[in-house]
Amino acid sequence: MPALPKPSPVLKRRLGRTWAVARVLVMLGIWGAVGAGLAALWFTWNMPNPAIAITQARRPAIRLLDPAGHLVARFGDVSGRVVLPSALPAYVPAAFIAIEDRRFYEHGAFDGRGIFRALVSDVIHRHVVQGGSTLTQQVAKTLFLGNQRTLRRKVQEAFLSLWLWRHYSRAQILGIYLNRVYLGGGAYGVDAAARLYFNKPASRLTLAQAAILAGLPKAPSSLNPLVNAQAAAGRAAKVLDAMVATGAISPAQENAAEAQLGDVASPISRSSWFALWTMQREASLIPEGEDVSFTTTMNPGLQTAAQAALDSAIETQGAKYRVSQGAVVVLDARTGAVRAIVGGVGDREGYNRAVLARRQTGSAIKPIVWLAGLMAGMPPDSMVLDAPLNLRGYRPHDYERGYHGEVSMTEALADSMNTAAIRILLRAGGPRRVIAVARSLGLEDHFPDDATMALGTGAVGVMQLASAYAAFFNGGERITPYGVTAINGVGAQVQAPVPAVPSGDARAVAAMMRQVVLSGTATAAFIPGVYTAGKTGTTQDYRDGWFVGYAKGDIIAVWLGNDDNAPGKNLLGGSLPAQIFREVAQAL
Repeated sequence: MPALPKPSPVLKRRLGRTWAVARVLVMLGIWGAVGAGLAALWFTWNMPNPAIAITQARRPAIRLLDPAGHLVARFGDVSGRVVLPSALPAYVPAAFIAIEDRRFYEHGAFDGRGIFRALVSDVIHRHVVQGGSTLTQQVAKTLFLGNQRTLRRKVQEAFLSLWLWRHYSRAQILGIYLNRVYLGGGAYGVDAAARLYFNKPASRLTLAQAAILAGLPKAPSSLNPLVNAQAAAGRAAKVLDAMVATGAISPAQENAAEAQLGDVASPISRSSWFALWTMQREASLIPEGEDVSFTTTMNPGLQTAAQAALDSAIETQGAKYRVSQGAVVVLDARTGAVRAIVGGVGDREGYNRAVLARRQTGSAIKPIVWLAGLMAGMPPDSMVLDAPLNLRGYRPHDYERGYHGEVSMTEALADSMNTAAIRILLRAGGPRRVIAVARSLGLEDHFPDDATMALGTGAVGVMQLASAYAAFFNGGERITPYGVTAINGVGAQVQAPVPAVPSGDARAVAAMMRQVVLSGTATAAFIPGVYTAGKTGTTQDYRDGWFVGYAKGDIIAVWLGNDDNAPGKNLLGGSLPAQIFREVAQAL
């Protein structure tokens, strides 16, 4: 047998290079697979189990009821029935498909055309202006991931979308979407939203109502029809346009539905200030994981009237007085039950000035100074001197820079005489004695330990000052403001009023405050045929304007000013604050 020829050196070199390349490719393949595995692990290590997440329980629902048992606010998730797309009017799912994913029946888990279109639009505008997500991707995000915009979340969304596409049909994915999409106000799914916004099941939605709901996924809070009816109607009109473009409805149907948008999107009663205050106070009483109903003291009509009075006053006269904010509190003078809270103009879920702000009171503190004087032995008919005063270089003067000489305590309070107030403070035992009386009525904030205390240089809250004034009209009892009377039908613990100051002295000050309204600085608060009484307050440079008064058994406290403590312009307590008081009192 002849010997095999030996490979040439050239062939050996070629074979060597081939094996070297092969080894490199094998190693790259191995390490590439390891890298891909590690990358997949990094992207998916915290990804939820879709089989578990798809049945995840809703958050507990918290309902706030008025004294008659009517719903005034809701937190948590609103429960609705699971509905199949086939059980709904055809225009309900069509509305969501038209505005959210009009090619839903043409693509798979992803829409390449939609992604490309969104990418081009974003590049042109140099920021994200359009999304390319399919309903399947939105279901994946809604059920499993949330709204974070990170690379990891987008990859996880892709994996989960493929999982959904593999395990469910188009109809089932659409059904999951319609039953789990968040539509604002704690409502998940079209049936819950239909019941929340329109008080009807989803099977009875009109075309206009369906368009409003379909417009909500873009911005559930700002497009909420109970909060911003105009924005909700505007978005719904775009939904109807999209439905015409997809052939889901005719132009005639669109016109008929657009004519109904103004009626179906009605604003909610202005109750959120009260609701949020209640939730902040009662959060510790909410059973973990359970639905709960709070029966509250809120008067919905009065709440709406108080908010409207403040909003209108700032809108029409705010520029005149150079003020942009305010607060109103209404509470029962006998019990402390809070009937309305307005924490400001505008955002009704922001900084609650009625509870959190501390502002100088000006002359609104004077009834407490007068009370301290009476408690120190000054008879109600005492005379007091209104004349120039020099306390170690401190020379207070009245607003009108004139003096009245000897006047009664009633006259001095009615016309808010400053030098008389300081003389009463001194006769009462000095600032510390007056501060002690203020403390007994519930005013726990800091007060200056000098004569300026009589002129309201101390700062208090609107709610606190309202509750302190209650003692003048309930016989001298200190009340504690409260807003909840029952939890799930079981009576809640309420702190009862307690005697704080002599009833005769308290009533005497109340009688003097009646004269403030009849002939003093607050004639704007006078209402024919209604007993009203109260006191004005104005601080330096018109930074704060107050009127705190009594009408029909309730204390109404009004404060106006600016959040940055900027000066106002001629903002007297007897001007705009007293006018707001009168409007609220007329709604009692």
